[in-house]
Amino acid sequence: MNLDNLEILSFKEQKIAFPKHFHETFCISYIHNGIEQIDLEHQNIYSEKGSITITNPYEIHSNPIIDSSSNIEFETIYISKDLMKYLYKGQNVVFLNRKINNLKLNQLFFQLKNAIEINNIQKTEIVLKKFTTFLKPYSQYKKEEYSELNYNSFQNINSFIDENIHSKFNLDDLSKVVHLNKFGFVKKFKSSTGMSPMNYILMKKIFSSKKIITSYSDLTQIAFDYEFSDLAHYSNTFKRFVGVSPKTYQKNSFNL
Repeated sequence: MNLDNLEILSFKEQKIAFPKHFHETFCISYIHNGIEQIDLEHQNIYSEKGSITITNPYEIHSNPIIDSSSNIEFETIYISKDLMKYLYKGQNVVFLNRKINNLKLNQLFFQLKNAIEINNIQKTEIVLKKFTTFLKPYSQYKKEEYSELNYNSFQNINSFIDENIHSKFNLDDLSKVVHLNKFGFVKKFKSSTGMSPMNYILMKKIFSSKKIITSYSDLTQIAFDYEFSDLAHYSNTFKRFVGVSPKTYQKNSFNL
């Protein structure tokens, strides 16, 4: 069992709204305080203290702030799609129940969180299997593989962005990839994904850079490597999509 892509992040106070984005992983959150709002394409989910919420890989969603004076605290465990598939014996699944209130699941969530934080691999494996077993009734078999974009004609866009992730992008170059004029490209991209092309690219840059952060990383250099104007620009964008600054993420991830 490969636990390399198993990650946990704590959000003490969510004060900013997360724009439309997606994750390549399953995001399973426990709400400690406040009301979390998840806006999906055809559904708005409100989850209170004691709830577990789930978003699926590549699922476009946003997290507005209901009340700027509220104090939203939650923790999220990120489980890669490959690890989830392994745990479910080769099956792809999606979760249709996005808000779960189950005391046993809550207990297993904290057991898993604690095992991850103390880096106890054996205990993590045991609790992860129990946790996902209890989650299984809330899932549904998914025949197809997970798809990052929901329209076939733009598959080349992802490849182009990934291959040039450290470059600056402009709409003219992107529209040429799919043989459309700039304005037609923007309209079709946004109607198909729910995101503007440039917001999508910023998100891709952030999650790509997040993967390479280590305890020794120079965050300013990473910012320049991904063509952000400076560390402040990178940090603000990182916080928009991840929920914490890159410095806080680095500190929490490596106990600095």
